[in-house]
Amino acid sequence: MTIKLIKIINVQDPINDANELREKSWNKDLATPTKSTIAIIDEIKKGGDEALLRCVEKFDNAKIDSFVVTKKEIKEAYENVTSKQIDTIKYMKSKLEESEQAIKNNLKDINVGSDNIRINKKVIPISRIGCYIPGGKARYPSTVIMCAIPAKVAGVKQIVAISPPMKNGKIDPFTLVTADICGVNEFYKIGGAHGIAALAYGTKTIKKVDKIVGPGGLYVSVAKSIISKDIAIDMLAGPTELLIYANEKDDPRIVALDLISQAEHSEDTVCGVVTNSNSTAKKIIEEIDKIINFGNIDRKDIVEKSLNKNGFIAICDKDEKVIEFINEFAPEHLEILDNNERNIIKEINNAGLILIGNYTPSSISDYCLGSNHVLPTYKFAKSRSSLSVLDFIKIVNTVEIEKQTLEKISPILKEITLMEGLSNHYEAAYGRIQ
Repeated sequence: MTIKLIKIINVQDPINDANELREKSWNKDLATPTKSTIAIIDEIKKGGDEALLRCVEKFDNAKIDSFVVTKKEIKEAYENVTSKQIDTIKYMKSKLEESEQAIKNNLKDINVGSDNIRINKKVIPISRIGCYIPGGKARYPSTVIMCAIPAKVAGVKQIVAISPPMKNGKIDPFTLVTADICGVNEFYKIGGAHGIAALAYGTKTIKKVDKIVGPGGLYVSVAKSIISKDIAIDMLAGPTELLIYANEKDDPRIVALDLISQAEHSEDTVCGVVTNSNSTAKKIIEEIDKIINFGNIDRKDIVEKSLNKNGFIAICDKDEKVIEFINEFAPEHLEILDNNERNIIKEINNAGLILIGNYTPSSISDYCLGSNHVLPTYKFAKSRSSLSVLDFIKIVNTVEIEKQTLEKISPILKEITLMEGLSNHYEAAYGRIQ
């Protein structure tokens, strides 16, 4: 199969062109999944544990007697992993802990005082959180680390994890061992929209959580969107994204390898290049063609479908257009291979993670560097960053004044309440002064 990929587009209007590429990569009809997800959520709210078991059999294709992961199962999981694999998990955990602890160390209680007004801003962790870990056909122990460790560092007391079971009714042993190492308190063998509903509303067995985090497929994202009116979520996670800025100095084979590495996630992955060079674009396409058609690569079918569906190269004739295109596209991962491109690097504000230099591929950042790979997609990089300690804390404000301060400020209160037509607000203060 020859890669037609990569539509080449000559960027005229960076904002419109970036948005058009986004729309083409996300053209799903959400009516059907939304309707069925609402039905699943209602079923769990009404049927509780029994409904959960039915949904696991129906949607996860696994028949289980209990969805609770036991200590015995965790012990058995340890028997199916090697010491080298455990060391790998612990290394990844330690790097992320180090990074998240650096954030935590800068989060201090704040006291503000002026005009005898005393305000205290106290930083405290959320009490109970739920982590969604994709599973079933795949295994994502790294996602356990990315979700649980920031919560643990933040001081969350109760960390719950859920993941779809395999067909044999068990959770992948790497995932269970990782959860144990990361301090997960409860683990349940449920996934999909039914798992999200159980975390959000609780059942006889599962106590509801205060916030749900973690990536999932379409139905998980739709479910998180629906329950977000009742419970906090981190973000709506979509298919992974990679945008690479490449110039004539960059090795086109490295660009091709990075695109392929990200494209192997799924057929919906969004992988693209932005460049100021027509010759660079052609060389990248040639390299992709060589690797896919003449190399023996794993997950070849997924890579081909992903690149043919969503791959692109955007050619901009000016640096200003490059910058505007990137900031509008707001990719999850952005690679800038030439670390001398400081004029472009310093102007990028919208990217989930910026990877600078020839030796910082997105693949290693997903696991080993201490950066979190739960990152904003769907242009959410315009308004938020990766999952971190900040997602698991809140600031509780207290304020206190004395009578003389209330007397001094009451004329200001009177004016604003008159402006807004809420005179009883003023009377509540005036009644204390009389």
